[in-house]
Amino acid sequence: MTRAPAPAKINLALVVGPARDDGKHEVLTVYQRISLADRIDLEPAARLAVEGFPEDTLVRGALEAVAAAAGVEPRWRARIEKKIPAAAGLGGGSSDAATALRLANESLAEQLPPAELHALAATLGADVPFFLAEGPQLGAGDGTELAPLDLPQDFWILLVLPRDAVKPSTASVYGAFDARNGAAGFPERRAALLDGLERVRRPRDLAALPANDLVASPLAADLRALGAFRVDVSGAGPAVYGLFHHRHDAEAAEKVLKARGRTWICLPAWYG
Repeated sequence: MTRAPAPAKINLALVVGPARDDGKHEVLTVYQRISLADRIDLEPAARLAVEGFPEDTLVRGALEAVAAAAGVEPRWRARIEKKIPAAAGLGGGSSDAATALRLANESLAEQLPPAELHALAATLGADVPFFLAEGPQLGAGDGTELAPLDLPQDFWILLVLPRDAVKPSTASVYGAFDARNGAAGFPERRAALLDGLERVRRPRDLAALPANDLVASPLAADLRALGAFRVDVSGAGPAVYGLFHHRHDAEAAEKVLKARGRTWICLPAWYG
C-alpha cells in the first residue's frame, strides 16, 4: 500500500474574465497549498474500488483516466480519509484526484511522463494540475496553465467556514458573475494582479493583491479587525481565510470566530 497527503489550497488572488469559446471563464489566480489535508491510500486490487467518501467521483475518474492512458485495467483500491470540508472552495476533491493520479502512475511499470499526467489532470478539473506541481503557482487560461511563483511562506492561516453556509453550485456562482457583468475591467484587474505579484517581497505585501472577483464575505471585515493582513474568500467559497504574521494572533482570532463557523489554523505547504 502507498499513501500520501492531499493538501487543500487557498486562492491568494482570483481575477475572472469573460467566458471563453469552450464555456469556461478566463482567469488569473494564485494557488497556495496549505497544511490542512486529506489522505489517500492506494493498493493493488482485483477491480477498481474507492472507499471512505461516498460522494467521490474525481478519484475514481482519475484512476480510470490514468489506467486508460497507460493501457492497463484500473485495478486499484483507493481509500479517502477526509479532513478538508467538501464544497468549500478549498480544492479538496481536486487534491484527492491529483494525489490518486500520482500514486497510481507511480505504481505503473511504465509511468506516464509529467506532461501527459498534467494533461490528464486538466480533464478532471481546472485546479487539479496545480496539485501535481510544487510551491505556489500562477494559474492562467482556465486555471490549468501554470507558472511557478516565488512567494513568502512565513505566515499563519486562519480558515473559517461560516456556520450553515450553503455553497451554490460553481456554475451558478459564475452565472451570477456574468449577470452582473463582472468581467468588465478584467484586463485592468489582471494587470493589477501581475503588478502586485512583482512587488511581493514579504508576507504583508500579499495584502495589495486584488480581491476575489467571484464572491465576498462579511467575515472579511471581522478578520481584518482581528489583525489579519490579508483576507479573502477562497475560490468560489464559502471558506474565508485570514493571513497572520504570528500564530498567537491567528489563535486569538480563532477564539473570537469559533462561534461563527468551523475553523482551522494552517501553514503554507510546498508539496503534498
